[in-house]
Amino acid sequence: MTTGDPPGKLLFFGASLPQSSASVEEAGNKGYNLMKMARIGLPVPPGFVLGTSFCAEYLRDHALPSETEVVIQSGVHELEGATGFGFGAFRKPLLLSVRSGAAVSMPGMMETILDLGLCDSTIAGLIRLTGNPRFVWDSYRRLIQTYAEVVHGCQSIPFDALAEKYLASERVSSVRELDAEQLKSLSADYLDAYQDETGAPFPQDPMAQLSGAVKAVFESWESKRARDYRELHGIHGLPGTAVVIQLMVFGNMGATSGSGVAFTRDPATGENRLYVDFLFNAQGEDVVSGRHTPRSSDKLSRTMPAVYKELMMVRSRLESEFKDMQDFEFTVQEGRLYMLQCRRGNRTPWAALRISVDLVNEGLIDRATALKRLEGFDLASIGKNVLLPESGAQPIGRGIPASIGVAVGQIAFDAEVARSRERNPQILVRRDILTEDIRGMASCAGILTSSGGRTSHAAVVARQMNKVCIVGCRDLTIDSEHKTCSFGDKVLRDGDYISLDGNSGDVYAGKAKINFEKPTELIETIARWKFQSAMLA
Repeated sequence: MTTGDPPGKLLFFGASLPQSSASVEEAGNKGYNLMKMARIGLPVPPGFVLGTSFCAEYLRDHALPSETEVVIQSGVHELEGATGFGFGAFRKPLLLSVRSGAAVSMPGMMETILDLGLCDSTIAGLIRLTGNPRFVWDSYRRLIQTYAEVVHGCQSIPFDALAEKYLASERVSSVRELDAEQLKSLSADYLDAYQDETGAPFPQDPMAQLSGAVKAVFESWESKRARDYRELHGIHGLPGTAVVIQLMVFGNMGATSGSGVAFTRDPATGENRLYVDFLFNAQGEDVVSGRHTPRSSDKLSRTMPAVYKELMMVRSRLESEFKDMQDFEFTVQEGRLYMLQCRRGNRTPWAALRISVDLVNEGLIDRATALKRLEGFDLASIGKNVLLPESGAQPIGRGIPASIGVAVGQIAFDAEVARSRERNPQILVRRDILTEDIRGMASCAGILTSSGGRTSHAAVVARQMNKVCIVGCRDLTIDSEHKTCSFGDKVLRDGDYISLDGNSGDVYAGKAKINFEKPTELIETIARWKFQSAMLA
């Protein structure tokens, strides 16, 4: 297939598949970059893309285009031939991921479903194939819950309650600590909950699962959070989202597996270093959801030095290819690295300035390109607030800084409450931040969470909005019922003032004084380049 092929055809990528080319408008940002990464030899699991034209037709007719089912089946057939696995096969079952991907990246605003193809008839085959029943039952319970939430719009509450019951019974703190038999029983209970919530049994036909997932991804284009994101960022005129259907790789297969998100440079400061969050024995949604607190690169580099070395190579290859800082998602399956996505990394204005100057100095871009990228920024306003706590003041808590600067404001435990009080600066304080909270995030001065990592979707969006964000503050306990939060013995209430130091991750009670710092040397460099460019014009 070439760039000139008509829309509505499948776009393939990955080893042993016919390599496709298409515009980013048709393939979507995710699919386009997967094809590009595969072409430059990065380890991309094979898959195919349903282009944005399919979504446009779906949204117009409120039904899948008539040829879509046949097209999807042909794509799955190609994947079966490339991998040697069969979708719905008893002995060597093929499992798939289904992800959204518009022409403009919209982190966390649309839907993803993983582990598709697992059902009662394929479980035994996957257990025989992997010798890892715990992993299989963990994947099955994930699929059942996600399918209920994404395809049918169910709440997570009944599934979370079942999980909490098992945790209490086994006296453990996380589902990650349950063994294979416990996860098997939990999956059975999830199947019952699925039928109770949806009024129908969980689909045991993998093709029916896939069809439902594709529809759900198309429909997520019109979700409230996706529409809010497009409105806030001035995104107009796109036909919809593409759908990426890809061989599933698993980060939840044990101690030598995991999932991560990385930036090729620090998206908060622009520092030229790999910026990575990684969760061992976890799937990708665990990292980006903000419900778990990942590890930074230190443990990954110590535990899997070969994988870390490969990530450093990937970092270099991506910047050489895309000529800009990249944000990428990856999975490690039993010690083997797989690339799942890359995109231009969202960054703070301070980081944008530093990255542009550094890329010129490193020879990756020229000065004209750097100046073009900075056209939308008011250079005179770029800077960061630095906290000046009173003499002797001690932080009441410390989290992981996900953005730079300082925010001082009133505590709000609810995004809508924060919006209603936005005449005064608000600090949104939550266990985790959901992408559904985007309107509330936009109206706040800062965000503080007790869980989550620097690369969760919410943290990425907060940086893009240039909001101070501290995540994973383990000192923080929230009592939603009484609208209070505590840091050890220190109790604060809704409306109390709090100060966030996004440069260090420290949290202070009350209103701290602020000093403003500017990247003077970088600003002067850009001003000099502008002057020299004007002289040559």
